[in-house]
Amino acid sequence: MGTTSENTHPVIVVGVDGSPSSRAALRWAERQARLEDASVEAVAAWDYPPMSGWGLSIPGPEIEEAARLALADTVKQEQDATHPAVPVRQHTEYGHPADVLLRFARGAHLLVVGSRGLGGFTGTLLGSVSRHCVEHAPCPVVVVRATGT
Repeated sequence: MGTTSENTHPVIVVGVDGSPSSRAALRWAERQARLEDASVEAVAAWDYPPMSGWGLSIPGPEIEEAARLALADTVKQEQDATHPAVPVRQHTEYGHPADVLLRFARGAHLLVVGSRGLGGFTGTLLGSVSRHCVEHAPCPVVVVRATGT
């Protein structure tokens, strides 16, 4: 998880869910990492879908694999071909996105999140995950809006 020490580069943690604002956050984190000689840890959280009306979860490794592939695809699409590559470590973790991001932010130099994820209500200024991260992160947080939103 995101840590820094005298012998390592600073770490910038970025939440990625495939939404336009998380893609913008990933691009922003990569540009900032170049400026600070930092590395980037791209984090995607996943959860089991609840069974309708029962409050139970359906286990299935295919959900984790789909999240891992989606994260890898997003990182590949958003890497800037015009600049030297920034090290981007990819993590997929089970759990609520805000909880997972806050865990990775421990010891990180910076946490970067998109202003709006894939769920929730359109038109709100901040999504629930970005709001929770801003209020509870153990490091500075940057909230990035997608262009044109």
